[in-house]
Amino acid sequence: MPPRLSPTVRQQRLGIELRKMREHAGMTPKAMAAALGTDVPKISQMENGKSGISADRLHSWAIASKCMNSDLVAALVAMTNDRRKYWWDSFQGRVPSGIIDIAEMEHHAESLTILHTTFIPGLLQTSRYASAVFARLRPPPPRHEVNTRTAFRVERQQVLTLKPYTAFIHEAALRMQFGGPDVLRDQLGSLLEDSERPGVEIRAIPFDVDTFPGSGESLYFATGAVPELDIVQIDLSQGPHFVHSTADLETYRGINSETAEKALTPEESRAFIHQIMTNLKG
Repeated sequence: MPPRLSPTVRQQRLGIELRKMREHAGMTPKAMAAALGTDVPKISQMENGKSGISADRLHSWAIASKCMNSDLVAALVAMTNDRRKYWWDSFQGRVPSGIIDIAEMEHHAESLTILHTTFIPGLLQTSRYASAVFARLRPPPPRHEVNTRTAFRVERQQVLTLKPYTAFIHEAALRMQFGGPDVLRDQLGSLLEDSERPGVEIRAIPFDVDTFPGSGESLYFATGAVPELDIVQIDLSQGPHFVHSTADLETYRGINSETAEKALTPEESRAFIHQIMTNLKG
């Protein structure tokens, strides 16, 4: 098969883990190619996510690398064996690839934790609120693009029924009136409804909470099948950025832990959100 032109973040991550495995063993690409009976360009393609790898070859790769982490190897085999089509594939070419990568990350995560300080997290947005968020982009996207992105965001929300989801939402995000007060009022009401769903935990961070790690950022932590496959997505003006180095993951695990200590409890958060909604003017 020809190399993939645009591998997804998940495909790239599989390749990154292969490279880490090889480098940890002190093997050159040439040595790995010799061990697998292939050539160096093929090794490069697999490590860049541009070429798939069979389960048998992945096991051979692990053996050649003397990798003893059987849980990691099993998780990587599961990744390479998964060649199904998913709902987001129908949106290819219609929404930015980074947004599709987020949906893929969410689907394959064991659990999700998000910290937002500017707006309500995507999985909790109403369609009206989501449309208002997309409409604020500059230059303004055409109406059909706003509608497509909104439909994609609403479709992503099915993941809330599949796995644990925790959202830390700063008071600034709870008060930002994307679309105006009526849209925000409906959004806050929807947020209260979501907070009662099994597996969904919404925790507010009031203005009067002192400085906390991660303030001013948008951080999305996805827990993988094994800790080595955890991933963090960060919102940047250029689009989503995905982080997965060991040091960075430890940093963001610490941010999640410290944020949990600062945030209101789920019960306190519901009362806090209800108060904001009740006092909303307009």
